[in-house]
Order: sequence, then structure tokens, then C-alpha cells
Amino acid sequence: MQATMFLFSSFFILLFLAIPIGYAIGIATLLTMMNFSNIPLVMISQNAVTGVDSFPLMAIPFFIFAGNIMSTGGVAKRLIDFFNLLLRKRTGALGMVTIVACMFFAAISGSAMATTAAIGGFMIPEMEKRGYSKAYSASLAAAAGTIGVIIPPSIPFVLYGVVTGNSISDLFIAGMIPGILMGVALMVVNYIVSKKNGNLGDKNAAPLSLKKFFLAFKDAIWAIMTPVIILGGIYGGIFTPTEAAVVACVYATIVSVVVYKELTFKQLYKTLFTSMEVNGTTVFMVGLSTVFATYLTMEQIPAMLANAILSLTSNKIIILLLINVLLLIVGCFIDNIPATIILAPILLPVVRQLGMSATQFGVMLTMNLAIGFVTPPYGINLFVAQAVAGVKMEQMIKYVKWLILALFIVLALTTYFEPTTMFLVKLFKG
Repeated sequence: MQATMFLFSSFFILLFLAIPIGYAIGIATLLTMMNFSNIPLVMISQNAVTGVDSFPLMAIPFFIFAGNIMSTGGVAKRLIDFFNLLLRKRTGALGMVTIVACMFFAAISGSAMATTAAIGGFMIPEMEKRGYSKAYSASLAAAAGTIGVIIPPSIPFVLYGVVTGNSISDLFIAGMIPGILMGVALMVVNYIVSKKNGNLGDKNAAPLSLKKFFLAFKDAIWAIMTPVIILGGIYGGIFTPTEAAVVACVYATIVSVVVYKELTFKQLYKTLFTSMEVNGTTVFMVGLSTVFATYLTMEQIPAMLANAILSLTSNKIIILLLINVLLLIVGCFIDNIPATIILAPILLPVVRQLGMSATQFGVMLTMNLAIGFVTPPYGINLFVAQAVAGVKMEQMIKYVKWLILALFIVLALTTYFEPTTMFLVKLFKG
């Protein structure tokens, strides 16, 4: 127990000292092994390398690259234009466009931050021009961006599948309904806030003619087909999630360079370089998080913590509530990648004893950590949206709290109502 306390205490102290999270994980593990274990220290380097030597993990850099291409190559813009044409007369029209566009872009990028940056970068200034407050525009884009890791493909789902040995395809299927429900919940809040603030849509806009619809659809068809190709190929058994990520990169490049002609080779190189930087940071965290998780397993810490949690109460509802609270707190301070790798092996034995499947728990865990993207102090989506809008965080909190409440309702459904995640999985598996 002393080793466990020392491990987690040193980890959080290092985080408090502003040590980058990858280094904090590695240093905490090293210090604990030196003081409380006879395990050879070479295990750190060995497990850091073997932890990232995984075919499924190769999907991550490719999805990052595909998302970056589409955010700069005109794909995101055409999605926004198409949905704006359909929804422009509705109350809170631009807010709804932001949410729907985030849902579609989520089915391309697999990243919450990429979704917020791509859609928010375009929609936040547009919403401001149409009378929406800066704070609300930024808050909505940040909250809608969380859908990026729930609607498949999802980078955290890939990590969770690798760590737990669970089917990544099953996780992708299970994330569909919760992701859509998150979008619907945010739309309800958007409608209420927009009606209160007088953002009633463009009531004077000309009626949507069949010709206008066809022209807009024709322009956006290449963008709309992206998630169809990616997800259709996975669910149809044509290619694996990793292969789908590669297909997404090739397709995105062809569409952006040849069809839309908005991505130059200079921009493509810059996009590739940016993707490499992001992937380097990600892989570094994955490797050292794997060492951390391996040490926990060798010392049987997950089993001890599972028994400790189950000894508190036998009530399934209360235990799941406690796990949700724990994950929400962790999401406020730690990135979802190391949090997934560290916590999944610890908590999965607990929920399995409660009768929850590994697939349902994967979606529940990811959704908790995704909400952390819009909760201070970590709140990476908040920082992205804040930078775009040029607004103070305190001004955003006024709106973010209601958007988070909507996400909590969907989280409760995901946790306590199994068909929310497992209905489509069972349906696809016949």
C-alpha cells in the first residue's frame, strides 16, 4: 500500500510542479520502482517500446493526419456550408450547425481537440457576426468538440481496445448512439439559450429550393462520403480500423488537393509536420503510461483497489456513481490518453464484477474523460475555443455549466441503461 501511495503522490506532485505529463508518469514510476521494488529498471525502457509496438495503435497518427488535412483542405468548410443551408431558419441556427458539423467531423478525425479547432475556428467568428455572444459561441464549440472522441472513429477507443484487448470495432459501434445523444442534448441547450438571447435564425431567408439543395449537396458530397467510407469499410469487414485510418488519409488528400483544390503541397507538408509533432507527444505518453500500468499490474494494485471499492458497498448504482465521480475528477487534471491506459486495467475488473461489459465501460470511461475537455483546469477544448474567440474563461463558465449538465444526462444513460451502448453492437452481431 505504501508503494501505491508513493506512486500516485509523486505523480500528482510532479503534475503540480508543471512537469509535462509524460515525464511525470515516467519519473513517478522510476522513483517507486527504485524505492519499493526489486524489478529491474530496464523494464521501463522495454515496456515503453513494446507498449507502442502495436498494429492497432498505428491508427492514431493516421487519424490525426486525416483530421488535420480535412480541417485545412476545405472539407470542414463544405460541411458547415451544407448544414447552414438546411438549418438557417431554425432558432439557434448557427449553434445547431456547429453541433451537427462537429458530429460529422467527429466521424472523420477521432479527436476532440481537432474537432473543436476545425469547426470552432470557422463557426465561432460566424456566430459572433450573427449576434451570438463570444462566450457562448466558444463554449458551444468546445462542448460540441467532445463528441469527437465518442462518435467513431475515436482515438481513445483505439487505445482502450489495445489496453484491454477489447474489439475496437465493437467500441466504434457502441459509440454511435451515445455520440448522437450528446449532440441532441447540446441542441436542446442551444435552443433554450438561443431563444432566450433572441438568436431566432434567419427568418427572412429565401425558401430552400431543390436546386439550391442539390448544388450544396453536390459541393459537400465528397466531405459527407468520408465517414461513410471509413465506417462502412470497418463495419463491412473490408478493412480494419488501422487500415481505415490510412484510407482516410489517402481519400482526404485526394479530395483536398484534386477535387476542392484548397490544399497546396506546401500546406500538405506543414500538415504532415504538425501531425508528426502531435503524434510524437501522444506516443511518448502512451509508452510511459504503459510502463505505469504494467507496474500496477505486477504489484497487483488493480486487484487491491477493486476489492477496496467493492468492500465499500454492494450497491451497483452507488459503485458506478463513485467510478463516474472518480473519472470526472481525473478528467479535470489528466489527458484522456494516459488516463485511459492507467485507469482501464484498474477499473475494468470492478465493473465486470457488476455485470457491465468491457465495451460499455469503454464508452462510459471515454465519455467521462471527454467531459474533462470542457472542465477547468485542464479543459483543452476550452483553451482552443478561448484562443479562437479571444474571450476570458470566466465568461465561458456561465454557459459551459449548462452544456456540461446536458452531457451528464447522456453519461447517466450510458452508465445505467445498457442498450444505449450495446443495442447496435448486438444488432450488428446478430
